[in-house]
Amino acid sequence: MTVKQLSLPELADACGQLGISNVGLWREPVQSYGLEATAKLVRDAGLTVTTLCRGGFLTAIDPRERAAALDDNRRAVDEAATLGTDVLVLVSGGLPAGSRDLHGARERIADALGELGPYAEERGVKLAIEPLHPMYASDRCVVSTLAQALDLAERFPAHQVGVTVDTYHIWWDDTAPAQIARAGAGGRIHTFQLADWTTPLPQGVLTGRGQIGDGAIDMREWKAYVETAGYAGAIEVELFNEGLWARDGHEVLAETAERFVEHVIR
Repeated sequence: MTVKQLSLPELADACGQLGISNVGLWREPVQSYGLEATAKLVRDAGLTVTTLCRGGFLTAIDPRERAAALDDNRRAVDEAATLGTDVLVLVSGGLPAGSRDLHGARERIADALGELGPYAEERGVKLAIEPLHPMYASDRCVVSTLAQALDLAERFPAHQVGVTVDTYHIWWDDTAPAQIARAGAGGRIHTFQLADWTTPLPQGVLTGRGQIGDGAIDMREWKAYVETAGYAGAIEVELFNEGLWARDGHEVLAETAERFVEHVIR
């Protein structure tokens, strides 16, 4: 999504040119290009798919809506397995229309995980609950902190359900470092994502993720937290940004790689 202006073949080619060997994929472009075609494309390009995003939206009260959500998440698990990744990122879902019951919404997420966890395990896929910044709690994700995500995940085996650590969503939370340690101790850090926090936020706030180094987050600090907690997996950069999407995708990808080296590795 960082360079969604590139087609999947263009993305694979650009990654090859830049020496990038890992890629996190989103379901919509994969479905548009074709699941089997995408799996072949990434294999032929020598790319490892680190995660598939996203499943989730599991807070519906209506039985038909709930059944549809579970079916969609099972499809997402199957897609992840076909693409060769063992992590499906979950955005849990917001409050149903007319509801103000955060606790009830989170319990419905737990109920859904109880059904989806074993299904994912059978296919070699882990579910990674991603807490989103509290500004998304009403409409996109009632799970706002790593503590809340872990409280849900820890009801299930770690090889079924863990968490996503995303700097954009948790950098403000002074309890997050301790929760990262908690997640690491339980083997539940299933992916680590980076985006910077810049203001003012755009209207709608979904596309406010800043390029690494442009905002308020110390990326090296957060990398140290996850590494100290035992995480040794891939680090993803996930930027939703209209300004970046309006630019040449190859240029943005090269810039992102340079920023990653400058602000994360060095």
